[in-house]
Amino acid sequence: MLVNKLFDTAIVGGGVAGTSLLFTLARYTDLNDIILFEKYDEVSQLNSNPKANSQTLHVGDIETNYTYEKAKKVKKASFMVSNYIQNFGWLDMVGFRRDKMVLAVGEEEIAQLKKRYDAFKVLYPYLELWDEEKLRQIEPKLLEGRREPILAMGATGQITTVDFKKLSESFVQEALDTQKNIQMRYNEEVTKIERNEDGTYTITTDTTSFQAKTVVVNAGAYSLLFAQAMGYGKSYATLPIGGSFFFTKEKLLNAKVYTMQNPKLPFAAVHADPDVTQEWNTRFGPTAFALPKLERYHSLHIKDLIDALGIDMDVTKVYMSLLKDSTIRGYILRNVMEEMPLIGKEVFVKDAQKVIPSLKASDIEFAEGYGGMRPQIIDKINHELLLGEAKIEEEGITFNMTPSPGASSSLNIAMQDAQALCKHLGATFDEAKHQEEIESLKA
Repeated sequence: MLVNKLFDTAIVGGGVAGTSLLFTLARYTDLNDIILFEKYDEVSQLNSNPKANSQTLHVGDIETNYTYEKAKKVKKASFMVSNYIQNFGWLDMVGFRRDKMVLAVGEEEIAQLKKRYDAFKVLYPYLELWDEEKLRQIEPKLLEGRREPILAMGATGQITTVDFKKLSESFVQEALDTQKNIQMRYNEEVTKIERNEDGTYTITTDTTSFQAKTVVVNAGAYSLLFAQAMGYGKSYATLPIGGSFFFTKEKLLNAKVYTMQNPKLPFAAVHADPDVTQEWNTRFGPTAFALPKLERYHSLHIKDLIDALGIDMDVTKVYMSLLKDSTIRGYILRNVMEEMPLIGKEVFVKDAQKVIPSLKASDIEFAEGYGGMRPQIIDKINHELLLGEAKIEEEGITFNMTPSPGASSSLNIAMQDAQALCKHLGATFDEAKHQEEIESLKA
């Protein structure tokens, strides 16, 4: 088998995580030879595809499941994406300014939202409280048929919506515009990664082999499988969670409308989003349910699924702990029913009515071909479900597992990985240039 030249870094996976690292290495380091492998024919065919996510730039302002400390970290990370979009001229092509809000329904939620506003307005000075009179002016559908009082915490003028596939494509274009030796290997699936005696790595694909001094794996659910095949990350398992969406038959809202998170539930509460792929028509979702797949709408090797699930006594304890709670049990049952033909709309519309009370099942339709997988990581040692990004770092190789808000944090994750690679290779990361172009918004 032919073995090709030695690259400084090999990136496995062409989603927004992989392409953001490609861009960061090409523009802000003195590494010259970089190769990226993508097993499909273009970037961002899976979770970074706009059909697979809510197209939300998660900043932490309206996500009420974020603590103050998490919101602070997410804000810093996601503002890098916002700054990139504006500083590099991708506004209204990759990222879009749309109104957004989190809606509190009923006196209890209103009290919680007011308390959150008081705590978070220092972190997000642009946040405003919108009463019913204001909401009736900007989003009258929220009041139509409403019996309970409502209050919203919202923002205008912010980049709220991102087409993460176009973001990935822009990263590739910006990287290729540098003078670096960059190879994009589309339709080439990595089958094995091995560490050589001299500390370099051999990356075997379905056609040939390549050598690299360092490797970063950004391959979604498969990142953990690659790690475990090399003997790393044995204390982790994967819980594959699928999500689906519903479209309204006509445009009903102009703003992103999130709802208050139930603290007992680990997954996002229902929200409504103007969809960039459907002329800003309203899309509701997501549902969240365990699905025996690693990639939505793509074929699956059963062995990969079994390996990813890693079911043993420790994993079973996590499942049992989740099912013990009646709130979580009810949530799981309801989400399973929402996927069923005929009755799915009838069940889902009851959740969506928290946003638009007058909504009827006949007003929505299942979003065929939309939805994705969010591989959640199970910590088998501490018997807990890890929400958010997870990372395994070894000598010269990194494995990233990035459920939401991984796409929003992609440039921050890329910066950290690039700095680690430079340290390992004795290369230089241009902190000043990165600070000016990515961490700061130009006037």
